[in-house]
Amino acid sequence: MSGIPINIDPVIVHLGGFALHWYSLTFAGGIALAFWLILREARRLGLDRAKVEGVAFWAVVGGLIGARLFHVLDKLDYYLASPQQIIMVNQGGLAIFGGLLAGGGVAFTLALREGIPVPRLADAAAVGLIPGQMLGRVGCIINGDAFGGPTNLPWGFIYTNPGAMLPDALKGVPTHPYPAYEVLWDLALLGLMLYLRRRSLPAGMLFVTYLAGYALGRFTLTFVRNEEIVAWGLQQAQVIALFILVAAAGVGIYLVSQANRTRQEA
Repeated sequence: MSGIPINIDPVIVHLGGFALHWYSLTFAGGIALAFWLILREARRLGLDRAKVEGVAFWAVVGGLIGARLFHVLDKLDYYLASPQQIIMVNQGGLAIFGGLLAGGGVAFTLALREGIPVPRLADAAAVGLIPGQMLGRVGCIINGDAFGGPTNLPWGFIYTNPGAMLPDALKGVPTHPYPAYEVLWDLALLGLMLYLRRRSLPAGMLFVTYLAGYALGRFTLTFVRNEEIVAWGLQQAQVIALFILVAAAGVGIYLVSQANRTRQEA
């Protein structure tokens, strides 16, 4: 059986009744990295650092709540049977789309209140979010909670540790390394955005590129996963990704048309 064995305990260490998970460590590291990069990019764009810090902090809080709530609603039957697990975010179970929606909503509302240009703040956020997500997905590789379907490819992940969070039926079976696929996709998207950030783009266009690029990746890569089909023969993440792609296309067309109109008037 060919593949890459993953025999890492998701728990780093037990300290009394507390367990430190690799997922918690990488996810916290991803948030810290994203926070630092967003502040750095905001300074480059001439935004008020103190105001951006406040907005970013509460966006992180809102994003965490939204990411967990989205995951709990997705797995509602499990959490109704085990409600004590709802708060166990250190074990995994944070939906990126839920985090983007809730965190983005908080950031948008606070930015308007603080007088921060929303499109420029969004561009700063885009540069920080992708590296943070990539680091968080490393925790998913160890956790086994974002697994793909069975595969015969030589780079399939074979989870052998009893603490891995994928179903028991898939332990010891080569599965598509979905988190690794997403990390590679995000790395390519990051390269594109680092190129575009130095170009003369309408404010907000970099964030639109991030949304569209990430959604396209999720839609395509999710085909290797075996989640529940919800509509049109597609899994939940794919349906959400389609809506995001349509919305990103609409916003992108609007931003370009507004920029062209401004140039013509000038």
